Amino acid sequence: MMPKSPRIWQLAERRYRLLGSKCTVCGKTSIGPRSVCPVCGSEKIETVQLPSTGKVYSYTVVHMLPAEKDGYGPYIMAIVELEDGTRLTAEIVDCEPEDVKIGMPVELAFRLIGQESEHGIIYYGYKFRPIISRT
Repeated sequence: MMPKSPRIWQLAERRYRLLGSKCTVCGKTSIGPRSVCPVCGSEKIETVQLPSTGKVYSYTVVHMLPAEKDGYGPYIMAIVELEDGTRLTAEIVDCEPEDVKIGMPVELAFRLIGQESEHGIIYYGYKFRPIISRT
């Protein structure tokens, strides 16, 4: 089997920075790279750093785990709406499933995503965690 390392490094910038695409014509912001705006069709797109905070827009608790997550769950997958209105799918960490609420404020957290093999490259990516009141 061919190692996955080159693909891991190709995705490094997107995994370690929350980048999006912004249309300079209509202002629509989307997660990840785009060459055409999904709203107006313009090709005038720029790469932008997305906000690191937002709120839970919707969520589900995953109980039926894929083989690669055996022993990991259950875990929480959510649609997070960032401060600028951009929505993305991400795992919610550092809380119990019963504590997640729609509208709950969350912040970006970098966590383990996977590992190539027992002795392979370990790679990280973005997830979100509840914002704990610091009063």
